[in-house]
Amino acid sequence: MDQHRSHNPNSTYQNPQSAYRRHKDTSGRNPCEIKRSRPNPHQYQSGPTPGQNPRSSQDLSTRRELYERDFPVYKQPVEDGYKDRYIKKDVTKKEKLDHILRWILANKSKLNSKVTAASSCALDSDFVTWRGHLTKLLTTPYETREGWLLAVTRFRGTLYISEVETEVAQRERENRTERHEEAMYWGYKFEQYTCADNVHSLPDPGGVVNTNEGFCTVVQTRLADHRLLFSGEVDCRDKDPNAPAAPACYVELKTSAEICTPKQRSNFHRFKLLKWWAQSFLPGVPRVVAGFKDEEGVVVTVDTFPISKISQLIKNEHNCWKPTVCMNFCCDFLSFVKQIATEDNPSVVYLFSWEPRRDVTFSVHRDSQYSFLPHWYVEVMTSSQDKHHQP
Repeated sequence: MDQHRSHNPNSTYQNPQSAYRRHKDTSGRNPCEIKRSRPNPHQYQSGPTPGQNPRSSQDLSTRRELYERDFPVYKQPVEDGYKDRYIKKDVTKKEKLDHILRWILANKSKLNSKVTAASSCALDSDFVTWRGHLTKLLTTPYETREGWLLAVTRFRGTLYISEVETEVAQRERENRTERHEEAMYWGYKFEQYTCADNVHSLPDPGGVVNTNEGFCTVVQTRLADHRLLFSGEVDCRDKDPNAPAAPACYVELKTSAEICTPKQRSNFHRFKLLKWWAQSFLPGVPRVVAGFKDEEGVVVTVDTFPISKISQLIKNEHNCWKPTVCMNFCCDFLSFVKQIATEDNPSVVYLFSWEPRRDVTFSVHRDSQYSFLPHWYVEVMTSSQDKHHQP
């Protein structure tokens, strides 16, 4: 990809159009809500032992041997339930854009309200995709390890972007160690410790961790002159009844390794905060609550990171990442896609490929394994568009 740099993007953000569950929860449970609870104070009572004077209410002994006992510490064992209360999502089944496409069909009237009869665009959006795909684009200028493949199809004037798993990513997924799988579970378990089903209940860390369940928000916004419609999973919302409307009430939950050295803090600023910022910035999620865990997976501290303050946290890091660089690249890539993916055909896929320290390249595929728009979506959208243009 030739390096075409745009002017600094002037992005405006709107409230999410709507929200939906990626998998229907038959229990009728509301989206998870952040609910922090303090541990009950540990009470310790000690009576006199043989050879010791009874302690009176007027004095306190300073004899060291009296205090050589374990100190009660509140811990969150995030490995609990990994063997017997963990329902894992089948990651070999690629969902592509199917969930958001179903949402679009169910909400066509909202999305078509601004479309004129003369418009060739069936939706009031230039791009439809997942939030995670945009996150990859935002972090690309600073990514040094993982490449990506993005399939793009132009249909009824809108560009649909769906990720294709790279060979490297597939090998890493198939060769994950048990330790890696446990570490992934720890993140889900932390969510269980911090979320309740509703404002009147408490977190239930003894329940089942089911990664097939999720609450997704759908956002319609702009990045410079690109109109975006994307969806992303939201971990929870603030339980305060006076909390602002979505997305300002949403909270992202994360776990990370405990920071013990300046080098670890620098790496945290350079890598973790970049991905946390990129994931939360576009959908307008205002803060990340992070649990920092020790080598045994026990959460030892919890901290909150307002997304608007992250740029201040990293400003003293030498040669660190810059939000403007991330946004400029994402804007330029979307402009590049608009220039390349010109044929409006649901069976044509433009496959964009990138590897670290290389340019973005693309290839064109017809009726191939990369096609991702399902027939049921194409048929309904074609039929509704034809009706829309009837006199």
